[in-house]
Amino acid sequence: MSSSSTGKRVGIVIGVIVLIGLAVLAWAAIRPGPLAFAGGKTVALSQYNGHPTGVPADFKDSDPLARGKYLTVAADCMACHTTEGGQPFAGGRAFETQFGTLYSPNITPDPETGIGSWSDADFLEAMHEGVAKGGVRLYPAFPYAAYTYLTDEDVLAIKAYLFSQPPVKNNPPVNALRFPFNQRWLMTFWAAMYDPNTRFQPFTDHSPEWNRGAYLAEALGHCGDCHTPRTPLQSLDNRRKFAGGESEGWKAYNLSSDKASGIGAWSEADLVNYLSTGHSMDRGSAFGPMAEAVHLSFAKMTPSDIKAIAEYVRSVPPVSSPDLPAPKAIPAPADPSQGVAMDQNAKGREFFAGACAGCHGWTGANSLVTHSTLVGTRAVNDPTATNVALAVIRGAGPLPASGDIAVMPAFGSAYSDSDIAAVSNYVTARFGVKGSGITAEDVHKLRQLPQ
Repeated sequence: MSSSSTGKRVGIVIGVIVLIGLAVLAWAAIRPGPLAFAGGKTVALSQYNGHPTGVPADFKDSDPLARGKYLTVAADCMACHTTEGGQPFAGGRAFETQFGTLYSPNITPDPETGIGSWSDADFLEAMHEGVAKGGVRLYPAFPYAAYTYLTDEDVLAIKAYLFSQPPVKNNPPVNALRFPFNQRWLMTFWAAMYDPNTRFQPFTDHSPEWNRGAYLAEALGHCGDCHTPRTPLQSLDNRRKFAGGESEGWKAYNLSSDKASGIGAWSEADLVNYLSTGHSMDRGSAFGPMAEAVHLSFAKMTPSDIKAIAEYVRSVPPVSSPDLPAPKAIPAPADPSQGVAMDQNAKGREFFAGACAGCHGWTGANSLVTHSTLVGTRAVNDPTATNVALAVIRGAGPLPASGDIAVMPAFGSAYSDSDIAAVSNYVTARFGVKGSGITAEDVHKLRQLPQ
């Protein structure tokens, strides 16, 4: 065989390898959109008879600012743009990521440190394309890839409400991101790949209520940003839609219709109660950022909107999370000496007896203080015990930004890392399917997360 023939063959092999590599990279980089699972035909809003956007029919206030407030609440803007004890929307809340720390900006109408000098076009561009006034690229911690589905009318209603609030002069800390992630211009490429820059289009083969739920969950509520896993490039991996993710160190559990690791065994009433109140009997209570979302957003929405979200979310196909067993649905024994061996975790049992049993009871079911019921709670059936430990450290229930008192007090300052690890492991062993093995070192790392 001649050397030229051999060279051609080698070149062909190299070319094939390169093409395969590019195909693999494309598959890894490109993900379907959040509504790809629904299939079917979509139409422009102008050609659709229903009203999936705007405020719901059972929102009776006709005042434009009240309607803008409703949409702002549904978009959960206050949660990210308000620090503990700070002024609403004044920014500065820290978000710890694997790339460094991000701080939310001031979105009050202060013209110097907020968005008071922004035009309608500036605000639309930020919400739809992730570009702030002056061409500054925004990081996708701001969920513009979800907000891009919002109609212009709804975006400008949100802007009008924000501009009706008191201006607050506040310069949040400068982001502390490592190189090259501190190069905002790189977000140009991220947005080109993952921000469709398109408005919501209803699906004709789904009900008006389903379409309303899709608009609320995907555009306004951006549920996938917490509950969908991310790719290495930090886009949402919608091939595993709602299979679970992370938010500020807390685990955001599987929301797909998988019966074991998701919410496939939940009834519509279970989900409606959970979203409306932060609790559903036999399904547990919301912790951390989810509790904040309930008390700042979902609990203030109309019954028809909560029902629409429930219908939509329950339609998402099942995706299994093998590390999450189906929650234990039966109470633990009323006798403290039963259920977990007395000498198995004496330190954790002692902590629970002194600080926890009064509200949670030894069975884990409390008919008087229903929010304290542990039976069926996903967190106590999570073998990592991450959310259990964080709840012990920080307390559980509404966070300070909501203006409500936490349901469970914080014990972080009163107990050591080893104490909290011990009680977390005791709780998962007593009330869950499988006991956890969280360590004092793990608890120490959780303490370091920004609040």
